[in-house]
Formats: sequence, structure tokens, C-alpha cells
Amino acid sequence: MAITVIGAGLAGCEAAWAAAQQGEPVILWEMKPEKFTPAHRSVGFAELVCSNSLKARRLESAAGLLKEEMRRLGSLCVPVALACSVPAGGALAVDRDVFSATITEKIRSHPLITVKQGEVTDIPAEGVVVIATGPLTSQPLADAIAALCGGGLSFYDAAAPIVTAESVDMTSAFRASRYDREESGEGDYINCPLNKEEYETFREALITAETAPLHAFDRAEGLTVYEGCMPIEVLAARGGDAIRFGPMKPVGLRDPHTGHRPWAVVQLRAENAAGTLYNLVGFQTNLKFGEQKRVFGMIPALKNAEFMRYGVMHRNTFLNAPTLLDGAFRLKSRPDLLFAGQMTGVEGYMESAASGLLAGLNAVRQVRGQQPLILPRDTMLGALAGHVCDENAHYQPMGANFGILPSLDVPIRDKKQRYAALAQRALDSLARVTATMEETLPDLTEREDI
Repeated sequence: MAITVIGAGLAGCEAAWAAAQQGEPVILWEMKPEKFTPAHRSVGFAELVCSNSLKARRLESAAGLLKEEMRRLGSLCVPVALACSVPAGGALAVDRDVFSATITEKIRSHPLITVKQGEVTDIPAEGVVVIATGPLTSQPLADAIAALCGGGLSFYDAAAPIVTAESVDMTSAFRASRYDREESGEGDYINCPLNKEEYETFREALITAETAPLHAFDRAEGLTVYEGCMPIEVLAARGGDAIRFGPMKPVGLRDPHTGHRPWAVVQLRAENAAGTLYNLVGFQTNLKFGEQKRVFGMIPALKNAEFMRYGVMHRNTFLNAPTLLDGAFRLKSRPDLLFAGQMTGVEGYMESAASGLLAGLNAVRQVRGQQPLILPRDTMLGALAGHVCDENAHYQPMGANFGILPSLDVPIRDKKQRYAALAQRALDSLARVTATMEETLPDLTEREDI
């Protein structure tokens, strides 16, 4: 029986290609041109909607490392992107039309891939299936997924920024939980205090900062968010003390540096089990990225913060993956059903494509009764898959960043050298895995510069 892949975006194309390249027949469903999402216009596959940039090329960047790992695992999108790139400094940007047309031609001409056009409204009951329908999954299929997974999927979301733990200035911060309620015994939160003057200056900058424009499909559908997900800048505009009585409330805390309760405080909560990443609790935002760095950098403890993800606000459709998926992107309750792309909680074009690549490889293994491919956590794709399946009560989408990788055994202070070392460790680790894989992988005797 052929492997079924639903959705011909980047993730679906990678999944279909990975499976077909291993000799398994694939049926790829795409609802265009019968039906379009509010964001898509082209009939081609792997349509890039919001940007033509696939982020940094250099290996010493998280995005560059991810693309190199993908290339070594037999990616379709990476070599096509390199072939149709346009000048963009250190980024890999592509001619969108040429990129989509090339991917479409390669998929349609593959002898083991059968393309079927039409909307899939239910989940196939039999066979190995990969669902890669993206953040704008059509409502009938979204309803079917929600019914299977026991919860809703589609909502409007405002997510908070994430910073690295090592970039927080602990001379200005302190560890504690409100009223000393904690589980770890060492303070479950990092608290970033502000005095009255610092708070008032920060709030003024926050309410006057420039916000990011909404996508046309978000405007058309009337973007609203839950009160609990209210953007921090919107809440701040409600009154001088609105955020001081909300996410920045100082009650139950005492700053050991002063012996007093702060005027206001920003709490940081661990984003991963390793404690390398922290998110700004209650700081969901729609500020432009540059404005986030400027305004949130006014918080004394975050003056040198390294942002691994900026806050975003958009329609999103993703699973509560830690409770539902394993590290192979398989549904725990039904291993022959895999998910890929933004629906899993990876964020970004190449991250979505990478999850599709891994899902496609694992779909083949599922068909053949083999053990799933779980990549090491010190690889970028392995770390992303780990983020998807790790227990996390506050699960939010994540893109590639060095903060999700395990720390080096020997710390390196210089960021550029540290990133280079993390990248080399990842590729060495991946090489050990690929050396034992049965899959047919590309000849990598000469590595291209991503």
C-alpha cells in the first residue's frame, strides 16, 4: 500500500520525496487548485507566502546548520533553494516562483509519486499517512484531527519571546517563586525587577513601539486573541498600572539585592528541561522584532539578552505535540499516522521542511516494520524533534536556534566560536547516525556551502 501524504507545502513535498527516494510509492494529496487557503495564490507546490528568505546560509548559524543536516539526509528543498537563490547577503533567499515551479516539477515527475488533487476532509483509516497541511488547515480536516486528538487546534495566538539563560544579567535578577512556592528548591523563575522610574520608562516605550502588520488573511478573518493571550502592549495601553497588576505584578517576591519588594517584575520561566531557554511570562506581543529587542532590552536584567525567538501573533494551527507525538513525529496512539510541518509546532519554512523530511523517512520505516529514526539531541533537527515531543505544559512553536541544543562540555565564551563548535558537534553526531542508516543518502564527498 502506498504511503499517503496530505498537503504539498514544503513539509509535504519533503515527506513525499524522502519516502519515494527510498523506493516506496507515495500518493500526495493537494487541494489546490480546487480550493485555496486565505494565504495561498499559486497552484504550485511548496509556495512561499510571507517571505522568500530561508534565513542564514553560514554553517555557524542555527538556520545554516539545519539546512546542512537536511542536505545530508537527502532533502529536496535545500538543493533546489541553492539552485534558484537570489542575492541576499548572508541569507539564502530564492526566486519564489522558480523555487515552487522546480519543486512541483520534481514531485510530479518522480516515478513513485502520484499526485491527487482535491480536498481531504477526513483522516484515512488505513495505511501509513503523513499529515502536512500547515497552519491554515481546512476546517473539515482540522475538525477530524481535533476529534482524533481530543482537542481543538485552530486559534489565534500571541506568543512570548524566548531568551537564553546565559544572557540574563543575574546581577540584576534573582531566582524565586512567588511566596516561596517552588518545586526545584532553587527558584523556579528568574525574576527581572524594575523600580518605579524604570517601569514607567519601559511602559511608555512599550505602548509607543511599532507593531508588526498583520497578514492579509488575519485581517480578513478579524484577528482576535483570548484575554489570557492579550499582547503585552495592548494590555499596557489600558492604564498606567495595568501590566503592574497583571504579568508584571511583584506580589509575593522580595529582591535579595535590596531586601524589598520590587515596583514591578518580569518573570522568566524555563522553556526546556535543560534550562537553557527562558520565556518572558505573559509577554505575548505583536511588536516588530527590532522593537522587541529595543524595548525589552530596557529591562535591566535583559539589557544584553540574546533572543532565540521573538514574540509573534498570527493564526496558528498546531497540536499539543508533547502529549500526542513522539520524536519521530508519529502519533503515539497510532504510529502509522505522522504529522509534519507547522502543525507539529516547528516554526519557519526550513523547520517545516525538515520535519517533513524526518517524517517521510520514518513513514518508510513504519511501512517496513523498522525502528523509527530518532536523531540525537545535539543535532539541530534532533533538538527540534525533541522540543516537539518533550513534556511541556506551556508548549509553543519553536524555530531552529542554538539555545535548544545541549551545552558544550567545555564552555566557550565567544559566541561565534561557540556556535561553530555546536555546529561541528552536530554534524559529527549526524555522521555517526547516517553511517548506520539503511537509507540511500546523497553523496557528500564535497559539501556545498549552504
